[in-house]
Amino acid sequence: MSTSITRPRTEAMPRVERPKVYKVILLNDDYTPREFVVGVLAAVFRMTGSQAEGVMLTAHQKGACVVAVFTREIAETKATQAIDLATSQGYPLMFTTEPED
Repeated sequence: MSTSITRPRTEAMPRVERPKVYKVILLNDDYTPREFVVGVLAAVFRMTGSQAEGVMLTAHQKGACVVAVFTREIAETKATQAIDLATSQGYPLMFTTEPED
């Protein structure tokens, strides 16, 4: 009698790619009060007061600043929430999203 060992066939695991991430960018404007921008950053992006102030000042000095990096859906949702909050108060505050390289 011959004894042969058969091993179960191993299935290849599919490669799962990480989702692409997007940057949420705060654009500077000369009309929205600084305190309001800090409040929006704290409310929508859950930043501390000092973090929000730092982001606001960077955007003010350089024209734009990356606020956070999320998956596409979350980045677009956060940007829309921040814009809607500003629009409801009559401010032209603007956020954009773009893919991270």
